[in-house]
Amino acid sequence: MIDPFTKLPGYKKAQPGLERKILRLIPKVFLVGTFMIFLPSLIARIWNIDEAGWAVAKFITTIDIYAFGLLSVLWTGLFTVGVGAITVMVMKGPAYVADAYPLPDSDKPRPTKEQDS
Repeated sequence: MIDPFTKLPGYKKAQPGLERKILRLIPKVFLVGTFMIFLPSLIARIWNIDEAGWAVAKFITTIDIYAFGLLSVLWTGLFTVGVGAITVMVMKGPAYVADAYPLPDSDKPRPTKEQDS
């Protein structure tokens, strides 16, 4: 029996490319992006506005809603790009014995019952 994790002989692994740079950049973009998105919300709370209480609360709530919307877009985008980069990295990896599945009738189809008679 063949071990399914045996690498195919003669297979050359592709060189790492842009996907590795993207994977290394994702944590930094996650942290800096999250901070930059929450920065206006933080500034709105620190900034002393001489308005009615309800107007200040409405202003801060509006900024918070926009911040959470942008945050969801950022995190979803980073997740999608990360999954794509991981997919490319895995596909550039070595080929294994389980990948080489010979098709017994790929060159010539099997005769059907109609052709036999």
